[in-house]
Amino acid sequence: MFELSDSFLFTYIILPLIIFVARICDVSLGTLRIIFTSKGYRKVAPILGFFEVFIWIIVISQLLSSVNSWIAYVAFAGGFAAGNFIGIKIEERIAIGTLLVRITMSKDASELMNMLNENGFGTTRIEAEGSKGKVNIVMSVVSRKSIHDIQKILTDYDENLFYSIEDIRSVKKGVFPTAQNFGSRWLSGK
Repeated sequence: MFELSDSFLFTYIILPLIIFVARICDVSLGTLRIIFTSKGYRKVAPILGFFEVFIWIIVISQLLSSVNSWIAYVAFAGGFAAGNFIGIKIEERIAIGTLLVRITMSKDASELMNMLNENGFGTTRIEAEGSKGKVNIVMSVVSRKSIHDIQKILTDYDENLFYSIEDIRSVKKGVFPTAQNFGSRWLSGK
């Protein structure tokens, strides 16, 4: 019967597993650090960066100590890929940031504006000239946590409605729907 030696078990199973999990952690932190940096969170990004690099140094030192283990290299690359995926999923869950929803429509915008206002979304309307004549542009600044709610309202109003969504770095004052707290958003599965 085949027995696994402690050295084989550590080199080909435990160490690659540790490298894989640690790499997921450091890449997820790196993904979040970049997102926090782009959103202007100057105090959070350096803390995430510290832990990201700390984990990375530990992983690299372990990887270099097991130069002969191709499984460790595969675990390193696999952890990187999984870390990107998990980091993006975490960011989608916490939904940091503010968005501008810009709706362009050729008909009167009053009904849509009333629907949005009744649901707590502030709106601004601008009359403009489009390629096919006069249009109304309705804009609403929303938190990323609310984007699915406003998209449902827009789809219910007119499934062929043209709108675009843009990132906004910062806002000051305005009308915003009551935000859910972090815990309820994370557990809601949205």
